[in-house]
Amino acid sequence: MRLEEKVSIITGAGGGMGRVAALRFAAEGSKVVAADNQPDAAEETVRQIRADGGEATPITVDISREADARAMVDVAIHKYGRLDVLYNNAGIMPEADHSVLDTPVEIWDQVMAVNVRGVYLACKYAIPRMIENRAGSIINVSSFVALVGCSVPQDAYTASKGAILALTRSLAVQFAPQGIRTNAILPGPVETPLLMDWLVRDEQAKKIRLARNPSGRFGKPDEVVSLAVYLASDESAWTNGASLVIDGGISVNYF
Repeated sequence: MRLEEKVSIITGAGGGMGRVAALRFAAEGSKVVAADNQPDAAEETVRQIRADGGEATPITVDISREADARAMVDVAIHKYGRLDVLYNNAGIMPEADHSVLDTPVEIWDQVMAVNVRGVYLACKYAIPRMIENRAGSIINVSSFVALVGCSVPQDAYTASKGAILALTRSLAVQFAPQGIRTNAILPGPVETPLLMDWLVRDEQAKKIRLARNPSGRFGKPDEVVSLAVYLASDESAWTNGASLVIDGGISVNYF
């Protein structure tokens, strides 16, 4: 198993790509702290892991709150004695997020609080624990939208994912001497509830996005999580500060 004896925190583990990641990490041998702002969802993820013979602990977390981020890391240490992987997966993409011209200030602030401050806070408390063992892997979920413009914008989400790239590079340089690697995954449109609930209701939006992708389809959560498993494992020991795009080719398509 590729993650045997590792301890991983996965945020947003109650559903979508986060649940897929939690199940896969546990199947690969990791002990998982499944963090989510919905307690029932986190409990269900852990139930599934345990049913498959894995080991996991749920925790209810609003990742934008400092006390919650600290408690999340404390649970990992108290329960399992160490922390090897922080998978910053939690993120939001509100329907009211459009252009800067018409996105409400409260929506902008909400997106930044979860998508950027949440990563900052998780890292703030996870990194010192990793330094204790002089080893660790931080995996930040950004997005291909951090690299390209869009005529149908979601400017708060896009800006938040660009911030994650910048933070990833800074952490990679700061903490590699202590054995901690930090990398970003940049998925294209993936078939998760966050995206599909919106696209199912807007057939035109779905057609536009599929027409731009050379692969002709959306990504599967497992395809993204497979990359995360690599980054969490010792196979990626020399992968640090990378921005790894997994989008079917949409970000390189001119026409």
